[in-house]
Amino acid sequence: MAVTVTQEDVLKILTKVQDPDLGKDIVSLGFVKDVSVSGDAASFTIELTTPACPVKDKMRDEAYHLAMSLPGIRHVHVRMTSQVRPTKSKQKDELIPLVKNIVPVASGKGGVGKSTVSANLAIALSRLGAKVGLMDADVYGPSIPILMGTVEPPKPGPGGRIIPSISHGVKIISTSFFVPKGEAVIWRGPMLTKMVDQFLGAVEWGELDYLIVDLPPGTGDIQLSLCQRIPLTGAVIVSTPQDLAFQVAEKAIFMFKKLNTPILGLVENMSGFVCTSCGHEEEIFGRGGARRYAMAHQIPFLGEIPLATGIRESGDSGKPIVAVSPDSPAAQALIKVAENLAAEISIQNMGGTASGRPEPKEITQPSKEEVRIVWNDEVESRYASRDLRLACQCAVCVDEVTGHKRLNGQTIPQDVYPVAIEPVGRYAIHFTWSDGHRSGIYTFEHLRALPVKACHPGPGSESGVHSGRE
Repeated sequence: MAVTVTQEDVLKILTKVQDPDLGKDIVSLGFVKDVSVSGDAASFTIELTTPACPVKDKMRDEAYHLAMSLPGIRHVHVRMTSQVRPTKSKQKDELIPLVKNIVPVASGKGGVGKSTVSANLAIALSRLGAKVGLMDADVYGPSIPILMGTVEPPKPGPGGRIIPSISHGVKIISTSFFVPKGEAVIWRGPMLTKMVDQFLGAVEWGELDYLIVDLPPGTGDIQLSLCQRIPLTGAVIVSTPQDLAFQVAEKAIFMFKKLNTPILGLVENMSGFVCTSCGHEEEIFGRGGARRYAMAHQIPFLGEIPLATGIRESGDSGKPIVAVSPDSPAAQALIKVAENLAAEISIQNMGGTASGRPEPKEITQPSKEEVRIVWNDEVESRYASRDLRLACQCAVCVDEVTGHKRLNGQTIPQDVYPVAIEPVGRYAIHFTWSDGHRSGIYTFEHLRALPVKACHPGPGSESGVHSGRE
């Protein structure tokens, strides 16, 4: 007798699909909508909290295979949509009700590439499907119009409002549109506060998922005015890798914390330079300082951006690299930062991460043959690089339906090692391998379950040895 599949059956099996950042299944989170079953066909919509979700393809594929496993179902159609969740604030809703999230990008000092990062983040979020605005609040050095190649200035609108310029799909406002070329802005605190008020409340932003605010360096009047005027979703801090730069960037972190503004994450800019002629990599400003600080202080690390000529040249020409060379390594690094930022905003607006999960506090490579992780419970794990490569669970290496291993270990070089280690939200690590494999995402839980070369308790840890299986 034929088995009849119901909508409830589809919903039940989809509870196996977890949102890795929120630690809950997509059904209880309310992501699954429009479930329909007709004969041997099922269809449903998964509505995510951001179009920039870094694991949306993985979630879609997992949901598809689970629905296909239902008896009698031969055809499955999964629609992926998104609805960005807003920061809840009465002040925001009164001033700019259609702007869902306000995200300032800050730095402790000038010259770290903050404006370039802001411009590329805005374009990356827009290209991923979000509605984005970019507010240039760097009064003393407004460079956003140049970086974005903005030709048309803002226009006057009804009721004395300002219609922002648009470039690369992003709405833009900047003081440089209103100050004659060649003149400097010499404003005291009250004038700066008035500018912030006008850029927020007098600009016709329309509906935006994200308003990126490029702040001036330091901890001055504009930062204070912005935080006092309206509750912000959270701040992004940009720094170069060296210790000196981060000692200054730390002041911006302390300022936002004092003003009760969450830190959404740290970005390490100018992290390593690869010679385009010989391929040699040079760590001109060092590397990993932002990551180490983030892990030590339990702040999200959004990613590393290389020191690349293409980023500078594209910015100078008014065509940021994410817009003109989206497949280049530098643009891909910026896009990953944008995806991680969107994930952090969703986590915050949806109520935070799952509690009790292990998280890395520090990740290092003592050598090419070894990866070392110190966890937030002070356990230290050391993994052989080749063992980690063989433990990859991506769809290329493991059949997602049967769980059977596809990877032939004999094809993996003995000297394989990670050439890049990057965060994926607050739940996983992405490894890029020397054998060219790039799709390996290792969840924290998976890493903790793996056998290790050595595992030692850190200071204050009561346990003796982490077995690798918890």
